[in-house]
Amino acid sequence: MVIYSLVTYPQESATPMVTKFMEAPEIPDFMTRLGPYVSASRADGIRVIAIFELDKSRLAEGLEFLGSYFAHFFGIPGYAYEYKPYFELEEALKTLGM
Repeated sequence: MVIYSLVTYPQESATPMVTKFMEAPEIPDFMTRLGPYVSASRADGIRVIAIFELDKSRLAEGLEFLGSYFAHFFGIPGYAYEYKPYFELEEALKTLGM
């Protein structure tokens, strides 16, 4: 399974975001991060996506880690984030009783 994350912030906050990113906690061994991938525009500011792969049995630990990871950036002007799990099709069908 994966956890998709999106971080957004204005261009003016790029320097403090990079500084905090360099100080951020290490990703635990039970997770693999794909990315981060970055795009920028004057209209939308900076958008960063990352995908975290992990075994579904470690989902609670993964969500707990990401909560504290993204909290590391609190206080940076315009910073916003979201993250949510996505299940493989077979797992998703099970949750629907199929």
